[in-house]
Amino acid sequence: MKKLENKVAIVTGAGAGMGKAIATLFAAEGSKVIATDISQPRLDELKKIISETGGEVTTLLANMAMEEDIERMIKLATDTYGTLDILVNNAGIMDNFEPVGELGNATWEKVMKINVEGPLKAMRGAVKLFLAKGNGVIINICSIGGIKGGAAGAAYTASKHALVGLTRSTGYMYSKSGIRCNGIAPGAVNTSIGETIDMIKITPLVNDRIITGMALNPRTGEPLEIANAALFLASDDASFMNGHILVVDGGWSAY
Repeated sequence: MKKLENKVAIVTGAGAGMGKAIATLFAAEGSKVIATDISQPRLDELKKIISETGGEVTTLLANMAMEEDIERMIKLATDTYGTLDILVNNAGIMDNFEPVGELGNATWEKVMKINVEGPLKAMRGAVKLFLAKGNGVIINICSIGGIKGGAAGAAYTASKHALVGLTRSTGYMYSKSGIRCNGIAPGAVNTSIGETIDMIKITPLVNDRIITGMALNPRTGEPLEIANAALFLASDDASFMNGHILVVDGGWSAY
């Protein structure tokens, strides 16, 4: 039997990278997938791939910075499939590695809105459904930026630390309600998130304190390696895991 047979999963940021790999793998394992992204062409490509392999997917153009889009996403799951079993908060953006003294308000607000407020609002909607049915799974993509201080700039680091805290709080608070909430902290992964970085804004301080640390990274991971971790957390194989942050970084953070 497939690991996610007849489950309904939402995967945000599903148009590329880790989100695409997670959505594709979940569909292959029997889940009906609601895939959201800010790029319609990427969603169209994802739908083609999943449909051609016999999977089931419904796509939605959505921006995690927009509360109405998040509400539409949750509603689409219940309207289309009558329920929701799994929420994967994958969508996110980087900063430009700015330390706090170089960080502008606009960057801070944008990063926090997408990386923290978006997942929070999606989790809030999902938890209401999960409480009514007595079970549900949330997986937050937290990044090693959520457990280290020098893997990214101040805004991204703060946003992912906040997401780690939100994950642990949610896992603990609802642990007697049949709800599991865990996070994955990927290291460097071959994805499109680099598109959100303006390399022109990399300063000498960033080169000295952050970029040099990148040399410790043993290798770049592939999206499927993160998707496999997400599948484990979404499945009954992880039935006794809750409020945990699973580091998947090839050993980078072990230094």
